Amino acid sequence: MGYDMLLSPMNIGTLTVKNRAVMTAAEMSLGQTNGCPTEKMMAYYEERAKGGIGLIIPGICRVNDMGAASTFTQLSMANDYNIEPMRKFVRRIHRHGAKLAIQLHHPGRQGYASSINTLPVVIPVVERFPKVLEALFRCTPLLLGLEEKKICFSVQSPSKCELSAHGATRIHAMSRREVKKLIADFVAAAERCKKAGVDAVELHGGHGYMIQQFLSPNTNRRTDEYGGSFENRLRFLREIVEGIRERCGRDYPLIVRLTVDEMYDKIGMPGKGYGLEEGKRIAKRLEELGVDAINVTSACYDVYNRWLEPTSYEPGWRAYLAKEIRNVVSIPVIAANFMRSPEQAERQLEEGYQDFIGSARSFICEPHWIKKIEEGHPEQIRRCVGCLHCISSFMTNAKVGRSGECALNPGVGTEPAYEEPVRDGAGRRIVVVGAGIAGLAAAETMARRGFAVTVLEKEDAPGGQLNTAAACNLKSKLFWAIEDRLAVLTALGVEIRYGEEATVETVKALAPYAVIAATGATPIRPSSIEGVDLPQVCTAPEIIHRSKVLRDQRVLVAGSGMTGLETAEILNETGNQVTVLEMADEIAPGTWFQLVDDEMERLHPCDISFLPGHKLLRILPGEVEVEEVKTGAHKRIRADSVVLSLGVKPENRLAKELSQALPRVYIAGDASASGTIADAVRSASACCRSIV
Repeated sequence: MGYDMLLSPMNIGTLTVKNRAVMTAAEMSLGQTNGCPTEKMMAYYEERAKGGIGLIIPGICRVNDMGAASTFTQLSMANDYNIEPMRKFVRRIHRHGAKLAIQLHHPGRQGYASSINTLPVVIPVVERFPKVLEALFRCTPLLLGLEEKKICFSVQSPSKCELSAHGATRIHAMSRREVKKLIADFVAAAERCKKAGVDAVELHGGHGYMIQQFLSPNTNRRTDEYGGSFENRLRFLREIVEGIRERCGRDYPLIVRLTVDEMYDKIGMPGKGYGLEEGKRIAKRLEELGVDAINVTSACYDVYNRWLEPTSYEPGWRAYLAKEIRNVVSIPVIAANFMRSPEQAERQLEEGYQDFIGSARSFICEPHWIKKIEEGHPEQIRRCVGCLHCISSFMTNAKVGRSGECALNPGVGTEPAYEEPVRDGAGRRIVVVGAGIAGLAAAETMARRGFAVTVLEKEDAPGGQLNTAAACNLKSKLFWAIEDRLAVLTALGVEIRYGEEATVETVKALAPYAVIAATGATPIRPSSIEGVDLPQVCTAPEIIHRSKVLRDQRVLVAGSGMTGLETAEILNETGNQVTVLEMADEIAPGTWFQLVDDEMERLHPCDISFLPGHKLLRILPGEVEVEEVKTGAHKRIRADSVVLSLGVKPENRLAKELSQALPRVYIAGDASASGTIADAVRSASACCRSIV
């Protein structure tokens, strides 16, 4: 397949972009408290410019330091001292033929109260005493606890309205003076961008942030000239656009990222907010106001999974939104549309859905997405599987002063070292035992360092534990993580031997310099549970792989992690009456909320009972005995079958045996400690770094 449209240039206003690939904004917390880019941030985006992306839009950029921060380490163009560091950033991107746009942003009701009025105090102190920032991050749990108790400043919102599902605990309606001041802040930030040589600015009018809050009747209930009618709700954005045009000129490229459908109807709230017809009307008015491109998006924090999709969503599922907007405007349309492959990108360009292909996660996962297409190797692209580790890690790490991560790309934030490793292998032999994701990730890293790598896999196919995850409903794209690494390993000349179970003797026969044991894990069957070996007991993988099919039974699933919930979904399909038991007080404890929301949305119509706060004690014929954790009370529940979804235990017997026979044996992935795909890849990366 050719990629003529994807690789062809196109203009956004006066700006010529060398191809149709746009890295859309995704905050990764790579900056400084003063909003200037760090070397780490510049290297991160420069690697994507090297990788061929035409236009790069870094993460959110605040327009003032008093109340517009979403993280302490995001970009800022709120002050004149931000201009020169930004100019250096621009030069780093330009040297590879890419262009840089800055996304101007204010969180509104979705902001953190702890950031209100604090940055002007923090910035000068941190600049003089950098260690102070570490102490401040240690205070994060205290600050968030105060927010939960509403002992905090209130964040700005167009009007008094409901709190965001994920945002501040106190909001206040902006005064007219505050509105005018914020408009001026947006305009001044855009002017600083132009002075710094930034190629374009983008106004963030999506995902429920301040600009969208003014557009939406759900959050804008003002009675003055900034609320009420369509034109009044548009006035805030209109005055920002007009101010930028006056200060920066008609020829300075201006993009608006726009939620064109709030999608409340998708979560059972029809009539709330605005839908696609109003989104089209907004887009048309923006074109009339002189905006040069619309970056189409959808939803807000209340409808999180409709703008930041998990694995279960189909690539291109919301492409229709972009096409509807493209049908009513003549300016370029950028859209992400859960873009996952070059074939999808070219097809959506050819079929007129959009003019530019947008994505953040795909380019986080694979910095050289375009370069691999240009060089004729699209099969080597590391595709994003939509696991959401980027957002979950960012939301966790930003609170403690660390940056976001990617489950499949351990090089995020360390691009110079990861992308151009020291080739110190000198052809020495590395044996990797296990062709799961950890083993394959380790094999790739060691091969890129110049080692000769042999992978031994006892099964006839690769995948390991990931085969189980990918066998769950709507999760098959998780196996891309295996397919894509295999393509890269083939190009690197890595030898993979299937159907060959490793032993001490067979590994020693290969005379390895080092061995990496990535032998995975096995499901836990706790001996403390009486009756755990009865014939009516099985494990979750048996249900997921359909090697055991239960029909029209009363089934107890012990464990409500994602595997347990996915098992319950499969059991429901064959007419079973399912009860999910969980020791913790909440379902799927410790799991990123989007993944739980996604699965629970499918489970909601099913006849499934949930029993949190209970422990499985005994399995008996036709029933189980459980204990209420808080009270210690016992009760019995009827159950024809029991499915154990209690996690896995490391399988590292071989590693222990090898350690007695060979000098350098390392353990990676679930064989070390059970976890997610991200944990496995990170473990493999750390393992490889320790081999010298």
